Amino acid sequence: MVQRFLKRGIHKAGQSLANAQVENRANPEHHITMKPGDGWHKRNFLTEVLIPSMFTKRDGRNACPVFPPLGENDICITWTGHASFLIQTRTASILIDPNWAKWLKVIKRIRHPGIELRDLPDIDLVLVTHAHFDHLDRRTLRAVAAEQPIIVPKNVGNLVHDLGFNHVHELSHWESIESNGLKITLTPAYHWGARMLHDSHRGFGGFFIEYNGRTVLHCGDSAYAEPLFRDIGDRCAIELALLPIGAYEAPSKRDVHMNPEQALLAFAELRAQKMIPMHYGTFRLSYEPVTEPPIRLMERARELGVQDRVHVLTEGQPVLF
Repeated sequence: MVQRFLKRGIHKAGQSLANAQVENRANPEHHITMKPGDGWHKRNFLTEVLIPSMFTKRDGRNACPVFPPLGENDICITWTGHASFLIQTRTASILIDPNWAKWLKVIKRIRHPGIELRDLPDIDLVLVTHAHFDHLDRRTLRAVAAEQPIIVPKNVGNLVHDLGFNHVHELSHWESIESNGLKITLTPAYHWGARMLHDSHRGFGGFFIEYNGRTVLHCGDSAYAEPLFRDIGDRCAIELALLPIGAYEAPSKRDVHMNPEQALLAFAELRAQKMIPMHYGTFRLSYEPVTEPPIRLMERARELGVQDRVHVLTEGQPVLF
């Protein structure tokens, strides 16, 4: 009965989102289909993933990071888990998609954040790529808000305006804003932005960060699509590309996230110098084994001869680039 109820609920949700996509002319471009893929009902996400995860002991530990002194052109990157990063320059500390939640509703966090919130430096700027619960966690944002600005995609601002930020900036694709010696540009992604069933109008994307001749791209969530990454690479000279590699065996059977091989293809099309993988190992959002994404990534990277350009970070350990 539980399985039948879950399948009926997923099907109804998929239909509602698909209808909203057709009816709402304000949907952003590159919006992925909401229709479940063929065979989505043949597996049971509740019994295969959700329930076992609830009884899985959280792995990892909170590090007490020692942030290195930064020269004028240095960039320090600390991965805290999932899609959350602390990026530091000499003039600013930026948090991207900060999420310290232990639960996403019924989805348990299975690895501790790499850093305790109290061990973060003063945060000058916060970036949120889209409104999904694993990227926009209101409790975490409220904890880090200290009258600094936050940048979000179009139609996401009303989710963060009451949390303690002094300015909420909304960007459309390829719009830019300058802050603390940085230039921040919202780049397109192939995904969707709805937080609930009724708000598919919300924007989504990634962030291209420019600082003193150095550049970082945080891709946000994205499936692989042509010519998306080639177009971004044509417009942006990317040094460090933070790309998702997990959650590719979605319960809905939709292509909503890149797998490791597709992430390496996107890396090549972006023509980035170095790749840092993300969006794996923290929350069980899909069917693939939790340890599989980085293994597949490095196997394929070795086949392509680019393993020295792929940097797999450990949560909570600052790395100087």
